[in-house]
Amino acid sequence: MRRKKGVWLGLLRGLLLPAAAAAVLLFFAAALNSLESGQAEEDQRQLESALRRGCVACYAAEGVYPPDLAYLQEHYGVQINEERYTVYYDVFAKNLMPDITVLENEP
Repeated sequence: MRRKKGVWLGLLRGLLLPAAAAAVLLFFAAALNSLESGQAEEDQRQLESALRRGCVACYAAEGVYPPDLAYLQEHYGVQINEERYTVYYDVFAKNLMPDITVLENEP
């Protein structure tokens, strides 16, 4: 009787410990992936916000919105990682806020 209990206990330890370790590693990998995804979304949101703030600053200082994205980058210090993001900047009129869309490029 004692021998059967020892065999089951050893088998349980032999299977349960690696399974628990694998579950912990899987949980850690999923959490890390979620964190990276959230960071990428936040970076994109911050870039769009910086572009909008630059446009408003230009309008406050000059009375017109920036004519193009290059003007905004040159005069208001907005930096865009063009390898990572594509920015669509559509100006309808000098006195209307431009339509700004930031898209992340696929790697």
